[in-house]
Amino acid sequence: MAAEREPPIMGDDLFGLSPEPSQGGSADARKKPAPTQPLADRLRPQRLEDVVGQAHLLGPEGALTRMLERGSLASLILWGGPGVGKTTIARLLAQAAGLKFVQLSAVFSGVADLKKAFENARRQAEAGGGTLLFVDEIHRFNRAQQDGFLPVVEDGTVVLVGATTENPSFALNSALLSRCQVMVLNRLDDPACEALLVRAEEETGWPLPLTEDGRITLRAMADGDGRYLLNMVEQLLSLKTEKPLDAQALSRLLAKRAILYDRDREEHYNLISALHKSMRGSDPDAALYWFARMLEGGEDPRYLARRMTRFAAEDIGMADPHALPLAVAAWETYERLGSPEGELALAQLVVHLATAPKSNAVYKAYGAARRAAKATGSLMPPAHILNAPTKLMQDIGYGKGYQYDHDAEEGFSGQNYFPDGMRRQNFYNPTGRGYEREVRHRLETWSRLRDRR
Repeated sequence: MAAEREPPIMGDDLFGLSPEPSQGGSADARKKPAPTQPLADRLRPQRLEDVVGQAHLLGPEGALTRMLERGSLASLILWGGPGVGKTTIARLLAQAAGLKFVQLSAVFSGVADLKKAFENARRQAEAGGGTLLFVDEIHRFNRAQQDGFLPVVEDGTVVLVGATTENPSFALNSALLSRCQVMVLNRLDDPACEALLVRAEEETGWPLPLTEDGRITLRAMADGDGRYLLNMVEQLLSLKTEKPLDAQALSRLLAKRAILYDRDREEHYNLISALHKSMRGSDPDAALYWFARMLEGGEDPRYLARRMTRFAAEDIGMADPHALPLAVAAWETYERLGSPEGELALAQLVVHLATAPKSNAVYKAYGAARRAAKATGSLMPPAHILNAPTKLMQDIGYGKGYQYDHDAEEGFSGQNYFPDGMRRQNFYNPTGRGYEREVRHRLETWSRLRDRR
């Protein structure tokens, strides 16, 4: 009986000859890969239609497909996470448009590199050719460097394709953005990751040593990053395993990709917005998920405690007067216990805030009162509610006619407390939810008494 084949060892015959490229492929695909060439680079698509996960841009009705069909490739900003195909798409766009591909990285390039690239592009244009200048991590260029692209983009010296993982609205200046079209690349979804796994198996000639749930876990561990997924595939193929790995065994052997989260960047604001709106929408499960996502990403629990305390005042208010002191108590509990024990108190707070009755009536009332205060200037309080500690103040009417509410019928005098010359205004309009139902009843009763008096 023939001996069973063993998986190839990294750096050995794993990097054999690549399969013959399709008719649309480049000559590079026929070259024998270097022994150290990563699998992700070996599987880099040779045609735009082979790029996975970006059908909204590269499918039959995709924005880039239509642009190429019209023969008018515009300058672009490719915005997406790591490992979603930004560099590959830029290279293939140059190939499809018949442009010379020039690549720079904003991390390693400076003004001198840009000037040299622009001069080479001008010579290329004079010779009748065109240049696609691909700038990786373009958001790392400062404002002055970004402005340097404006003239060469405007006069068509280069077709600029910038790649960024940051929100272009914040990372790039408006002048450059106005001259480029922003294309949003999706993180690779589960079917796209599976397509990459199938290609990896076809390329190496070896099935991945995984059970079905192990395969699902591998795709999840990549977190939408195709390059990271293929790097994990390489690690797997270098292992000698007697049986396929299940989810638990795989998690012990491979490191999960670090969660994409920057505490001072867009992802931070996206997730706190998701947490806030989930609590406002009374969905404790979604709220707990976003709360956990932020903690797993390294967010300071104190920041979350502060934001939830604000939420208790802004979105719950008097509908549940206990929400605000509970928020402060949860915050204090975390300060005393620290992580991870104190995080449970914050999780309890998330659930309470999400399930509490909601009212922004106090929030709206405060805003209305501030606007009125700005509009009315320095009006004095009515004299009858002013203290009169001196005889002069008594003589000019301070405190005259004040009615002590505790001595009035039903403990309510109904006097006017707004400035003289300012009509009474209604800022606070409680809802009929939670405790505000009772508050609303009281205010309606007092309004009727005030009208009678």
